[in-house]
Amino acid sequence: MNERRLGNLLFGREEIEERVEEVAKNISLEYENKRPVLVAILKGAVYFAVDLTRNLEIPFDLDFLALSGFKPGLLRVEIEKDTDIDLKEREVLIVEDIVDTGLTLNFLTRELEKRFPKGVKVCTFLNCPARRIVEVPVHYCCFEIPDVYVVGYGLDFQGDFRNLLEVYTLYDPSGRSTQILKQMGKGGKK
Repeated sequence: MNERRLGNLLFGREEIEERVEEVAKNISLEYENKRPVLVAILKGAVYFAVDLTRNLEIPFDLDFLALSGFKPGLLRVEIEKDTDIDLKEREVLIVEDIVDTGLTLNFLTRELEKRFPKGVKVCTFLNCPARRIVEVPVHYCCFEIPDVYVVGYGLDFQGDFRNLLEVYTLYDPSGRSTQILKQMGKGGKK
């Protein structure tokens, strides 16, 4: 791993643990007396999903779904690995690592709604509304971030940095990321 490519520390381990615990408590309250299906989106959301489910105080089912992502020349994503659990008449909670443009989540939400669940909601680790192209509902969110490229806690850059316990910006030689982070009071941390 090339540490020189990491930029500023955005969220530390303790801050992440505290926020995930808070979000899990909110989910537990809303889904009290229900048994939701949590659908974690591979690969990035796995780290968040593990910590989130460890903090839930309700029964739940866990499933996984993998998407192809947007490819050059294609204006859509495809499901590469589908859920194993029948979602009909179930409360579904999509667990994402990051919601940015909204294109992937819009596709996924519409696909899951075709399976006649009782409801579909979204829980994301990071939300980046500055990059939004399509408005999508985000019901639970740990952190909102500006338009900077981040890695760690499941988020990767070309396969690297996914295993970091913290979230960092990716080194930006233009200094743009540092300027944005200073505006939100996060600049200068390494």
